[in-house]
Amino acid sequence: MSMKRKSFLSKSAFQKSAIGKFALHKWAISVLCLALAAAPGFARNKKAQKPANAAPATPAQAGEAKSSTGQGDDLSKVLAKMNQTASSFKTAQGDFEFETYQKIVDEKDQQQGIIYFRREGKGVDAAFNIVGRSPKQVVYKDGKIRIYEPRINQITERDVGKNKSEVEAFLSLGFGAKGDDLVRDYDVKMAGWETVNSVKTAKLELLPKDEKLRQTYNKIVLWIDPEQDVLLRQQFFEPSGDYRLAHYTNMKKNGPLSDDVFRLKTNGHPTTVKP
Repeated sequence: MSMKRKSFLSKSAFQKSAIGKFALHKWAISVLCLALAAAPGFARNKKAQKPANAAPATPAQAGEAKSSTGQGDDLSKVLAKMNQTASSFKTAQGDFEFETYQKIVDEKDQQQGIIYFRREGKGVDAAFNIVGRSPKQVVYKDGKIRIYEPRINQITERDVGKNKSEVEAFLSLGFGAKGDDLVRDYDVKMAGWETVNSVKTAKLELLPKDEKLRQTYNKIVLWIDPEQDVLLRQQFFEPSGDYRLAHYTNMKKNGPLSDDVFRLKTNGHPTTVKP
């Protein structure tokens, strides 16, 4: 285990560090957006290439970019539509393909699976079933992140504690978040319209207003279907040049979701660790 990872998982770092909650944000997003770069058993693929359908198209490629004047009007309309549809957002599920890029080693890692998302009252639940050579189940529920790795029959559990509202605000980006919430926490720019999964999406660039948060993610880009308030693509950029890119397909909104999808399916008696 590298010194970097030991520091990252250190309990004292989360409890005592002045920027601990921002490290937790990064960890939660990385896990719940399926990067899982710090989790045991994560397999790297140096030859992995970005899938063609997951590469963020530029406005020129999409051929749908608006003029700078029109973008201001479009942004107001998109945010208003998100405010309107957020109240009716209950659940979402779909397939995902997730890519992480590490600039220092120029490597890309990819994972695929199914995502489930549910808003209940003021809280949210999220679950990810990751398939492939390193399968995992990731569940966020009741303020706890739990990861089950069947290959080693181990559950890793972390309580987000007093940072619950911040973590859930991150998870809600593009999943029923209000336009007003985005403007409250970010400087929001309309970067144009792009077609994703044959759907016309609003490409929104978010710059965190909080200085410490900018040290973790200096820019977040969302490709949202404003009519449904559903996320189809999402990218987090770090100051280092690293990024995390998620591409969602077959998204279904407000369908029935069983409580069972937010429970880990384990074999026998797994070991539980709480770093």
